[in-house]
Amino acid sequence: MSPRPALVLASASPRRLALLAQAGIEPDALLPADIDEAPERAELPRRLALRLARQKLDAADARRRATGEYDGAFLLAADTVVGVGRRILPKPDLGEEAEDCLHLLSGRAHRVYTGVALMTPKGGVRTRLVETRVRFKRLAGEEIDAYIASREWLGKAGGYAIQGLAGTFVVKMVGSYTNVVGLPLAETVALLAGERFPVHERWGNPK
Repeated sequence: MSPRPALVLASASPRRLALLAQAGIEPDALLPADIDEAPERAELPRRLALRLARQKLDAADARRRATGEYDGAFLLAADTVVGVGRRILPKPDLGEEAEDCLHLLSGRAHRVYTGVALMTPKGGVRTRLVETRVRFKRLAGEEIDAYIASREWLGKAGGYAIQGLAGTFVVKMVGSYTNVVGLPLAETVALLAGERFPVHERWGNPK
């Protein structure tokens, strides 16, 4: 029996690691990619998500080649973008930015896009774009203030983390929940399995 190929994740996101663990997958290495995530002029949210996922993949691949480690491994990257119409919401570092996001999302629908990019051991690249529609209830001022104080929004696309307190804001969702968290599991597992990565290897023999 041939050894299992390595899997390298181009991220250090605890959310993406937890989601992969939920699918019984543990990356062999993390190579977070530091790239400019600013949208291009007139760029649409869906295109940005795919472009950043591919750029993260390429950046991680360049780091891997520079070190000479994990040659022949699978390389997985993803990026999540929140959009309201054509408008791309930030991943805020400041409370004022997050507050602006929540006021914009209050009482209306938005879309969450995650681009997923996979590089195979032979250097082929496959990508997927997953879209989820989410509607927030109308948020009271005190709810927004309390959420800003929680700091769960820090660095999160659209200024919220659905797996935390912001889950209480959601009144309707169409599509993948894990996509909104940061990695669409069904599609990611399908990509890996389609390239013969043994995604089900540990299901009958967990650690």
